[in-house]
Amino acid sequence: MRPTLRLGRIAGIPIGVHWGALVIIVLIAGSLALGTLPGLFPGSGGVGYAVAGVVAAVLFLASLLAHELAHAVVAKAYGIRVESITLWLLGGVARLRDEPRSPRIDFLVAAAGPATSVLLGAGFGGAAGALAATGVEGLVVAVPAYLAAVNLLLAVFNLVPAAPLDGGRVLRAALWAWRGDRTWAAVIAARAGRIFGYALILLGAAQVLLLSQFGGLWLALVGWFLVNAASAEAAQAAITHRLSGVRVGDVMTRQPMTADGGQTVAQFIDEVALRRMFSAYPLVDGDRRLTGLVTLNRIRAVPPERRFDTRLADIACPPGEVPPAAAEMPLADLLPRLASCADGRAVVTDPTGHVIGVVSPTDVARAMSLADLRAAEPYLARGAGLSPARPEQPGPEPGEPGRPEPSRWAG
Repeated sequence: MRPTLRLGRIAGIPIGVHWGALVIIVLIAGSLALGTLPGLFPGSGGVGYAVAGVVAAVLFLASLLAHELAHAVVAKAYGIRVESITLWLLGGVARLRDEPRSPRIDFLVAAAGPATSVLLGAGFGGAAGALAATGVEGLVVAVPAYLAAVNLLLAVFNLVPAAPLDGGRVLRAALWAWRGDRTWAAVIAARAGRIFGYALILLGAAQVLLLSQFGGLWLALVGWFLVNAASAEAAQAAITHRLSGVRVGDVMTRQPMTADGGQTVAQFIDEVALRRMFSAYPLVDGDRRLTGLVTLNRIRAVPPERRFDTRLADIACPPGEVPPAAAEMPLADLLPRLASCADGRAVVTDPTGHVIGVVSPTDVARAMSLADLRAAEPYLARGAGLSPARPEQPGPEPGEPGRPEPSRWAG
Protein backbone atom coordinates (compact mmCIF):
# COMPACT_ATOMS: atom_id res chain seq x y z
CA MET A 1 0.00 0.00 0.00
CA ARG A 2 1.45 3.33 -1.07
CA PRO A 3 0.97 6.35 1.22
CA THR A 4 -0.96 9.38 0.00
CA LEU A 5 1.12 11.71 2.16
CA ARG A 6 4.68 11.16 3.39
CA LEU A 7 5.28 12.51 6.89
CA GLY A 8 9.04 12.02 7.05
CA ARG A 9 11.20 9.52 8.92
CA ILE A 10 11.35 8.25 12.47
CA ALA A 11 14.39 6.16 13.47
CA GLY A 12 15.28 6.12 9.78
CA ILE A 13 11.92 4.55 8.82
CA PRO A 14 9.77 6.33 6.20
CA ILE A 15 6.35 7.20 7.65
CA GLY A 16 3.33 7.75 5.43
CA VAL A 17 -0.41 8.24 5.71
CA HIS A 18 -2.93 6.80 3.29
CA TRP A 19 -6.07 8.80 2.61
CA GLY A 20 -8.04 6.10 4.43
CA ALA A 21 -6.49 7.27 7.70
CA LEU A 22 -8.50 10.47 7.33
CA VAL A 23 -11.62 8.33 7.42
CA ILE A 24 -10.51 7.01 10.83
CA ILE A 25 -10.14 10.56 12.15
CA VAL A 26 -13.52 11.62 10.81
CA LEU A 27 -15.34 8.52 12.11
CA ILE A 28 -13.79 8.66 15.58
CA ALA A 29 -14.10 12.41 15.96
CA GLY A 30 -17.66 12.37 14.66
CA SER A 31 -18.86 9.52 16.85
CA LEU A 32 -17.31 11.07 19.96
CA ALA A 33 -18.45 14.64 19.29
CA LEU A 34 -21.98 13.81 18.16
CA GLY A 35 -22.85 10.82 20.31
CA THR A 36 -20.60 9.43 23.02
CA LEU A 37 -19.30 12.59 24.74
CA PRO A 38 -22.60 14.57 24.80
CA GLY A 39 -24.31 11.55 26.31
CA LEU A 40 -21.71 11.07 29.06
CA PHE A 41 -20.81 14.73 29.71
CA PRO A 42 -23.76 16.98 28.85
CA GLY A 43 -23.46 20.74 28.79
CA SER A 44 -19.94 21.13 27.38
CA GLY A 45 -21.01 22.81 24.14
CA GLY A 46 -20.62 21.81 20.52
CA VAL A 47 -17.16 23.34 20.11
CA GLY A 48 -15.85 21.53 23.18
CA TYR A 49 -17.14 18.19 21.93
CA ALA A 50 -15.66 18.78 18.47
CA VAL A 51 -12.23 19.71 19.84
CA ALA A 52 -12.21 16.71 22.21
CA GLY A 53 -13.25 14.38 19.38
CA VAL A 54 -10.52 15.60 17.03
CA VAL A 55 -7.84 15.47 19.75
CA ALA A 56 -8.85 11.92 20.68
CA ALA A 57 -8.86 10.82 17.02
CA VAL A 58 -5.43 12.30 16.29
CA LEU A 59 -3.92 10.79 19.44
CA PHE A 60 -5.42 7.42 18.53
CA LEU A 61 -3.75 7.63 15.13
CA ALA A 62 -0.49 8.49 16.93
CA SER A 63 -1.04 5.40 19.10
CA LEU A 64 -1.35 3.27 15.97
CA LEU A 65 1.90 4.75 14.72
CA ALA A 66 3.62 3.94 18.02
CA HIS A 67 2.33 0.36 17.76
CA GLU A 68 3.81 -0.09 14.28
CA LEU A 69 7.03 1.70 15.21
CA ALA A 70 7.54 -0.80 18.01
CA HIS A 71 7.42 -3.65 15.46
CA ALA A 72 9.79 -1.79 13.17
CA VAL A 73 12.35 -0.76 15.80
CA VAL A 74 12.62 -4.29 17.22
CA ALA A 75 12.88 -5.70 13.69
CA LYS A 76 15.72 -3.31 12.85
CA ALA A 77 17.49 -4.25 16.07
CA TYR A 78 17.67 -7.82 14.77
CA GLY A 79 18.90 -6.89 11.31
CA ILE A 80 15.52 -6.97 9.56
CA ARG A 81 15.20 -4.16 7.06
CA VAL A 82 12.06 -2.04 7.37
CA GLU A 83 10.76 -0.53 4.14
CA SER A 84 8.10 1.80 5.54
CA ILE A 85 5.15 2.32 7.87
CA THR A 86 1.79 3.42 6.48
CA LEU A 87 -1.31 4.41 8.45
CA TRP A 88 -4.53 3.63 6.61
CA LEU A 89 -8.24 2.88 6.92
CA LEU A 90 -7.92 -0.25 9.08
CA GLY A 91 -4.98 0.77 11.22
CA GLY A 92 -1.29 0.59 10.35
CA VAL A 93 1.03 -1.57 8.27
CA ALA A 94 4.77 -1.99 8.77
CA ARG A 95 6.43 -3.39 5.65
CA LEU A 96 9.46 -5.56 6.38
CA ARG A 97 11.87 -6.48 3.60
CA ASP A 98 13.23 -9.56 5.37
CA GLU A 99 11.76 -12.40 7.39
CA PRO A 100 12.76 -13.16 11.01
CA ARG A 101 15.60 -15.70 11.15
CA SER A 102 14.40 -17.59 14.23
CA PRO A 103 11.22 -18.24 16.25
CA ARG A 104 12.57 -16.05 19.05
CA ILE A 105 13.03 -13.03 16.79
CA ASP A 106 9.64 -13.69 15.19
CA PHE A 107 8.03 -13.64 18.64
CA LEU A 108 9.83 -10.51 19.83
CA VAL A 109 8.95 -8.50 16.73
CA ALA A 110 5.31 -9.61 16.95
CA ALA A 111 4.94 -8.97 20.68
CA ALA A 112 6.44 -5.48 20.52
CA GLY A 113 3.27 -3.93 19.06
CA PRO A 114 0.71 -5.20 21.60
CA ALA A 115 3.16 -4.52 24.44
CA THR A 116 3.41 -0.91 23.31
CA SER A 117 -0.37 -0.60 23.12
CA VAL A 118 -0.68 -1.97 26.67
CA LEU A 119 1.88 0.57 27.91
CA LEU A 120 0.05 3.38 26.12
CA GLY A 121 -3.24 2.22 27.60
CA ALA A 122 -1.73 2.18 31.07
CA GLY A 123 -0.19 5.61 30.52
CA PHE A 124 -3.42 7.22 29.32
CA GLY A 125 -5.34 5.46 32.08
CA GLY A 126 -2.90 6.76 34.66
CA ALA A 127 -3.24 10.27 33.27
CA ALA A 128 -7.04 10.10 33.43
CA GLY A 129 -6.90 8.82 37.00
CA ALA A 130 -4.45 11.51 38.07
CA LEU A 131 -6.59 14.25 36.56
CA ALA A 132 -9.71 12.90 38.23
CA ALA A 133 -7.90 12.69 41.58
CA THR A 134 -7.08 16.40 41.39
CA GLY A 135 -10.73 17.27 40.85
CA VAL A 136 -10.65 17.72 37.07
CA GLU A 137 -13.85 16.57 35.37
CA GLY A 138 -15.53 16.43 32.02
CA LEU A 139 -13.87 16.22 28.62
CA VAL A 140 -10.33 16.71 29.91
CA VAL A 141 -10.61 13.37 31.70
CA ALA A 142 -12.77 11.74 29.05
CA VAL A 143 -10.16 11.98 26.26
CA PRO A 144 -7.31 10.11 28.04
CA ALA A 145 -9.82 7.62 29.47
CA TYR A 146 -11.06 6.89 25.95
CA LEU A 147 -7.49 6.50 24.65
CA ALA A 148 -6.67 4.12 27.49
CA ALA A 149 -9.63 1.94 26.60
CA VAL A 150 -9.02 1.85 22.84
CA ASN A 151 -5.30 1.10 23.24
CA LEU A 152 -6.04 -1.82 25.53
CA LEU A 153 -8.72 -2.99 23.12
CA LEU A 154 -6.22 -2.70 20.26
CA ALA A 155 -3.73 -4.86 22.17
CA VAL A 156 -6.33 -7.52 22.96
CA PHE A 157 -7.64 -7.65 19.39
CA ASN A 158 -4.14 -7.91 17.94
CA LEU A 159 -3.31 -10.82 20.23
CA VAL A 160 -6.00 -13.00 18.64
CA PRO A 161 -3.96 -15.98 17.31
CA ALA A 162 -4.76 -15.39 13.67
CA ALA A 163 -2.46 -14.06 10.94
CA PRO A 164 -1.81 -11.32 9.94
CA LEU A 165 -2.61 -10.05 13.44
CA ASP A 166 0.25 -9.96 15.94
CA GLY A 167 -1.25 -12.92 17.74
CA GLY A 168 -0.96 -14.87 14.51
CA ARG A 169 2.76 -14.04 14.41
CA VAL A 170 3.08 -15.23 18.01
CA LEU A 171 1.27 -18.44 17.07
CA ARG A 172 3.58 -18.87 14.08
CA ALA A 173 6.66 -18.39 16.27
CA ALA A 174 5.39 -20.94 18.82
CA LEU A 175 4.58 -23.55 16.17
CA TRP A 176 7.88 -22.86 14.42
CA ALA A 177 9.78 -23.42 17.68
CA TRP A 178 7.78 -26.59 18.35
CA ARG A 179 8.07 -28.30 14.97
CA GLY A 180 11.08 -26.55 13.48
CA ASP A 181 9.13 -25.92 10.26
CA ARG A 182 8.43 -22.27 9.56
CA THR A 183 6.39 -22.95 6.43
CA TRP A 184 4.02 -25.29 8.23
CA ALA A 185 3.70 -22.81 11.10
CA ALA A 186 2.94 -19.95 8.71
CA VAL A 187 0.26 -21.97 6.91
CA ILE A 188 -1.46 -22.91 10.19
CA ALA A 189 -1.41 -19.28 11.37
CA ALA A 190 -2.81 -18.15 8.02
CA ARG A 191 -5.61 -20.71 8.18
CA ALA A 192 -6.51 -19.43 11.63
CA GLY A 193 -6.58 -15.92 10.16
CA ARG A 194 -8.98 -16.96 7.42
CA ILE A 195 -11.29 -18.65 9.92
CA PHE A 196 -11.28 -15.61 12.20
CA GLY A 197 -11.85 -13.29 9.24
CA TYR A 198 -14.85 -15.28 8.02
CA ALA A 199 -16.24 -15.29 11.57
CA LEU A 200 -16.03 -11.50 11.69
CA ILE A 201 -17.75 -11.22 8.30
CA LEU A 202 -20.61 -13.46 9.46
CA LEU A 203 -20.92 -11.59 12.76
CA GLY A 204 -20.97 -8.25 10.97
CA ALA A 205 -23.59 -9.44 8.49
CA ALA A 206 -25.73 -10.75 11.35
CA GLN A 207 -25.57 -7.39 13.12
CA VAL A 208 -26.70 -5.59 9.98
CA LEU A 209 -29.42 -8.03 8.89
CA LEU A 210 -30.82 -9.18 12.23
CA LEU A 211 -30.20 -6.25 14.56
CA SER A 212 -30.10 -3.35 12.07
CA GLN A 213 -26.77 -2.28 13.56
CA PHE A 214 -24.84 -0.80 10.68
CA GLY A 215 -21.65 -0.87 12.72
CA GLY A 216 -21.54 -4.47 11.57
CA LEU A 217 -20.39 -3.22 8.18
CA TRP A 218 -17.12 -2.10 9.75
CA LEU A 219 -16.73 -5.51 11.41
CA ALA A 220 -17.32 -7.23 8.07
CA LEU A 221 -14.76 -4.95 6.40
CA VAL A 222 -12.13 -5.90 8.98
CA GLY A 223 -12.97 -9.56 8.44
CA TRP A 224 -12.64 -9.20 4.68
CA PHE A 225 -9.21 -7.62 5.10
CA LEU A 226 -8.08 -10.44 7.40
CA VAL A 227 -9.26 -13.13 4.99
CA ASN A 228 -7.39 -11.58 2.07
CA ALA A 229 -4.24 -10.89 4.06
CA ALA A 230 -4.19 -14.39 5.53
CA SER A 231 -4.69 -15.92 2.09
CA ALA A 232 -1.75 -13.91 0.76
CA GLU A 233 0.43 -15.09 3.65
CA ALA A 234 -0.46 -18.72 3.01
CA ALA A 235 0.41 -18.30 -0.65
CA GLN A 236 3.72 -16.63 0.28
CA ALA A 237 4.59 -19.50 2.64
CA ALA A 238 3.84 -22.06 -0.07
CA ILE A 239 5.99 -20.19 -2.59
CA THR A 240 8.87 -19.97 -0.12
CA HIS A 241 8.69 -23.71 0.47
CA ARG A 242 8.50 -24.55 -3.22
CA LEU A 243 11.63 -22.50 -3.88
CA SER A 244 13.61 -23.99 -1.02
CA GLY A 245 17.21 -24.42 -2.11
CA VAL A 246 16.93 -22.25 -5.21
CA ARG A 247 19.49 -19.44 -5.38
CA VAL A 248 19.25 -16.20 -7.30
CA GLY A 249 22.22 -17.25 -9.40
CA ASP A 250 20.32 -20.36 -10.52
CA VAL A 251 17.57 -18.41 -12.25
CA MET A 252 18.97 -14.97 -13.15
CA THR A 253 19.55 -13.77 -16.70
CA ARG A 254 23.33 -13.67 -16.91
CA GLN A 255 25.31 -10.93 -18.65
CA PRO A 256 22.26 -8.73 -19.26
CA MET A 257 22.20 -6.08 -21.96
CA THR A 258 23.13 -2.81 -20.28
CA ALA A 259 22.63 0.77 -21.46
CA ASP A 260 24.01 4.25 -21.02
CA GLY A 261 21.74 6.65 -19.16
CA GLY A 262 22.74 9.45 -21.55
CA GLN A 263 21.04 7.81 -24.53
CA THR A 264 17.76 9.29 -25.69
CA VAL A 265 14.69 7.10 -25.59
CA ALA A 266 14.28 7.35 -29.37
CA GLN A 267 17.86 6.24 -29.98
CA PHE A 268 17.53 3.38 -27.54
CA ILE A 269 14.31 2.14 -29.14
CA ASP A 270 15.84 2.18 -32.61
CA GLU A 271 19.23 0.67 -31.72
CA VAL A 272 18.41 -1.70 -28.87
CA ALA A 273 14.78 -2.25 -27.84
CA LEU A 274 13.57 -3.29 -31.33
CA ARG A 275 16.56 -5.57 -31.86
CA ARG A 276 16.97 -7.32 -28.50
CA MET A 277 14.73 -9.79 -26.70
CA PHE A 278 14.92 -8.22 -23.25
CA SER A 279 12.36 -6.32 -21.20
CA ALA A 280 14.72 -4.74 -18.63
CA TYR A 281 18.04 -2.94 -19.14
CA PRO A 282 20.32 -1.94 -16.26
CA LEU A 283 21.99 1.45 -16.68
CA VAL A 284 25.65 1.30 -15.69
CA ASP A 285 28.60 3.66 -15.46
CA GLY A 286 32.10 3.09 -16.83
CA ASP A 287 32.88 0.63 -14.00
CA ARG A 288 29.71 -1.37 -14.74
CA ARG A 289 28.09 -0.21 -11.53
CA LEU A 290 24.34 0.27 -11.46
CA THR A 291 22.99 3.80 -12.03
CA GLY A 292 19.36 2.87 -12.73
CA LEU A 293 17.04 0.39 -14.41
CA VAL A 294 14.92 0.93 -17.52
CA THR A 295 12.07 -1.40 -18.49
CA LEU A 296 9.96 -1.54 -21.61
CA ASN A 297 6.99 -0.39 -19.55
CA ARG A 298 8.83 2.82 -18.67
CA ILE A 299 9.90 3.35 -22.26
CA ARG A 300 6.35 2.89 -23.55
CA ALA A 301 5.12 5.49 -21.06
CA VAL A 302 7.15 8.24 -22.77
CA PRO A 303 4.97 10.08 -25.34
CA PRO A 304 6.33 9.71 -28.91
CA GLU A 305 6.90 13.46 -29.26
CA ARG A 306 9.16 13.48 -26.18
CA ARG A 307 11.30 10.47 -27.00
CA PHE A 308 13.93 12.51 -28.88
CA ASP A 309 14.78 14.78 -25.94
CA THR A 310 14.19 12.38 -23.03
CA ARG A 311 17.19 10.47 -21.74
CA LEU A 312 17.05 6.97 -20.30
CA ALA A 313 18.35 8.34 -17.01
CA ASP A 314 15.28 10.61 -16.85
CA ILE A 315 12.86 7.67 -16.82
CA ALA A 316 14.95 5.03 -15.02
CA CYS A 317 14.11 3.54 -11.67
CA PRO A 318 16.78 5.03 -9.32
CA PRO A 319 19.46 2.59 -8.14
CA GLY A 320 18.36 2.98 -4.52
CA GLU A 321 14.90 1.67 -5.42
CA VAL A 322 16.05 -1.26 -7.56
CA PRO A 323 15.94 -4.43 -5.45
CA PRO A 324 19.57 -5.53 -4.97
CA ALA A 325 20.53 -9.19 -5.02
CA ALA A 326 23.56 -11.46 -4.83
CA ALA A 327 23.94 -14.69 -6.77
CA GLU A 328 24.19 -16.80 -3.60
CA MET A 329 21.02 -15.28 -2.05
CA PRO A 330 18.03 -17.67 -1.67
CA LEU A 331 15.47 -16.76 -4.31
CA ALA A 332 12.68 -16.91 -1.72
CA ASP A 333 14.39 -14.12 0.25
CA LEU A 334 14.40 -11.89 -2.83
CA LEU A 335 10.73 -12.27 -3.75
CA PRO A 336 9.29 -9.95 -1.06
CA ARG A 337 11.55 -7.15 -2.33
CA LEU A 338 10.32 -7.24 -5.92
CA ALA A 339 7.36 -4.89 -5.36
CA SER A 340 9.03 -1.63 -6.36
CA CYS A 341 9.40 0.85 -9.18
CA ALA A 342 11.53 -1.70 -11.09
CA ASP A 343 8.45 -3.52 -12.47
CA GLY A 344 9.25 -6.67 -10.54
CA ARG A 345 12.91 -6.86 -11.57
CA ALA A 346 16.00 -7.17 -9.42
CA VAL A 347 19.60 -6.48 -10.42
CA VAL A 348 22.25 -8.97 -9.34
CA THR A 349 25.73 -7.69 -8.51
CA ASP A 350 28.97 -9.39 -7.55
CA PRO A 351 30.87 -8.59 -4.31
CA THR A 352 32.59 -5.65 -6.05
CA GLY A 353 29.26 -4.09 -7.06
CA HIS A 354 29.46 -4.94 -10.77
CA VAL A 355 26.20 -5.87 -12.51
CA ILE A 356 26.19 -9.57 -13.44
CA GLY A 357 22.51 -10.41 -13.90
CA VAL A 358 18.84 -9.53 -13.78
CA VAL A 359 15.95 -11.45 -12.21
CA SER A 360 12.58 -10.96 -13.91
CA PRO A 361 9.06 -12.25 -13.19
CA THR A 362 9.54 -14.73 -16.03
CA ASP A 363 12.67 -16.09 -14.33
CA VAL A 364 10.71 -16.53 -11.09
CA ALA A 365 7.81 -18.21 -12.89
CA ARG A 366 10.22 -20.61 -14.60
CA ALA A 367 11.84 -21.48 -11.27
CA MET A 368 8.46 -22.16 -9.70
CA SER A 369 7.42 -24.37 -12.64
CA LEU A 370 10.60 -26.42 -12.18
CA ALA A 371 10.01 -26.55 -8.43
CA ASP A 372 6.59 -28.11 -9.02
CA LEU A 373 8.28 -31.07 -10.70
CA ARG A 374 10.07 -32.20 -7.55
CA ALA A 375 7.02 -32.98 -5.41
CA ALA A 376 3.31 -33.35 -6.02
CA GLU A 377 2.57 -32.33 -2.44
CA PRO A 378 4.75 -29.38 -1.33
CA TYR A 379 4.42 -30.10 2.39
CA LEU A 380 5.77 -33.64 2.10
CA ALA A 381 9.14 -32.58 0.70
CA ARG A 382 10.85 -30.48 3.34
CA GLY A 383 14.16 -28.75 2.70
CA ALA A 384 14.93 -30.43 -0.63
CA GLY A 385 17.34 -28.44 -2.78
CA LEU A 386 16.87 -27.52 -6.39
CA SER A 387 19.28 -26.06 -8.91
CA PRO A 388 17.26 -25.70 -12.11
CA ALA A 389 19.00 -25.96 -15.45
CA ARG A 390 18.89 -22.71 -17.37
CA PRO A 391 19.71 -21.81 -20.97
CA GLU A 392 22.54 -19.36 -21.47
CA GLN A 393 20.56 -17.18 -23.88
CA PRO A 394 17.41 -15.79 -22.26
CA GLY A 395 14.18 -15.65 -24.17
CA PRO A 396 11.59 -12.86 -24.38
CA GLU A 397 9.61 -11.72 -21.37
CA PRO A 398 6.03 -12.21 -22.57
CA GLY A 399 4.14 -11.47 -19.36
CA GLU A 400 4.17 -9.92 -15.94
CA PRO A 401 3.32 -12.79 -13.54
CA GLY A 402 2.09 -11.76 -10.11
CA ARG A 403 4.69 -11.40 -7.42
CA PRO A 404 4.51 -11.47 -3.65
CA GLU A 405 4.81 -8.22 -1.75
CA PRO A 406 6.97 -7.44 1.23
CA SER A 407 5.90 -8.80 4.59
CA ARG A 408 3.20 -6.74 6.25
CA TRP A 409 2.72 -6.43 9.97
CA ALA A 410 -0.85 -5.24 10.38
CA GLY A 411 -1.58 -3.61 13.70
